Amino acid sequence: MEFTSLSDLVLKLRAAGEGTRARILALLTHGELSVGELAQVLNQSQPRLSRHLKFLTGAGLIERLPEGAWVFYRLPGEGRGRAMVDSLIGSIDPADLEIQRDLVRLREVKTERVAAADAYFNRVAEHWDELRALHYSDAEIEKAVLAAAGPGPFDLVIDFGTGTGRMLTLFSPRARRVEGIDLSHQMLTVARSKLETANASNASVRHGDATATPYADSSASLVIIHQVLHFLDDPSRALREAARVLRPGGRVVIVDFAPHKLERLREQHAHRHLGVSEADIAGWAEKSGFWPGKSQTFAAPNGEKGISVMVWAAEVRKSAKRSAA
Repeated sequence: MEFTSLSDLVLKLRAAGEGTRARILALLTHGELSVGELAQVLNQSQPRLSRHLKFLTGAGLIERLPEGAWVFYRLPGEGRGRAMVDSLIGSIDPADLEIQRDLVRLREVKTERVAAADAYFNRVAEHWDELRALHYSDAEIEKAVLAAAGPGPFDLVIDFGTGTGRMLTLFSPRARRVEGIDLSHQMLTVARSKLETANASNASVRHGDATATPYADSSASLVIIHQVLHFLDDPSRALREAARVLRPGGRVVIVDFAPHKLERLREQHAHRHLGVSEADIAGWAEKSGFWPGKSQTFAAPNGEKGISVMVWAAEVRKSAKRSAA
């Protein structure tokens, strides 16, 4: 690990060498968090916490990500700052009582968030396709998804966060088998009903997490991630999981909202992020093992009152292995 200067080293050590700031770094090793979530876990006021976050950001140990009315923080993906954080936090005894208390509270905060999202999906499951159709033309997006995926035929197609199973119905004629996973049991009930109506005999759904799926390494030829990333704490994990389950040369197709300013979607529709940028997807994909991808953007139908949608696709260079952790 090298530093640009002695003063750079001292700055980073001073930033990390304080109790609250060290706890923040330890928490962020478990994924990005908003200021409010950090305040909940650490039981501190947001103004006080913001001063610590500003110090850590200035030292290059964390990154600040403004997004509408929210601000998220995460560890750098790479570089001297990340190497230093990994080294320092890796040297702490995992059984440290203060670290354990913070992790318990972090799990509570995340559990509350998941429960709220699950309640939302259960409430809107029957009308999910109608809600999505308010933002763009389904027909045009689906044409773009089919084109991005390629002609097939496909062996196994997996739809991460399948919702009502619409992508399964779309790809059923082009694949030997299509399977969708979703964390919402209510969504899965709706999907099963729709697949039966569509007579998609080669399609099935199961309960599962898009960031830790039950599929074997190198088992799929196509992964669809349709309107999922903006709901996730750490969207990059879904890309890493897609790379793992895809065969070498297999393809991922992502559909999601482009960055927007409709803050109400956080509270009304459980959105974690106000869209995702092409640059972010490309960065996550490169680190996950995909070749550079191609995208197509569909402009918002009502200007600033609507939401633009991006379709992004890329092939995996080689499948990743599931981590032993």
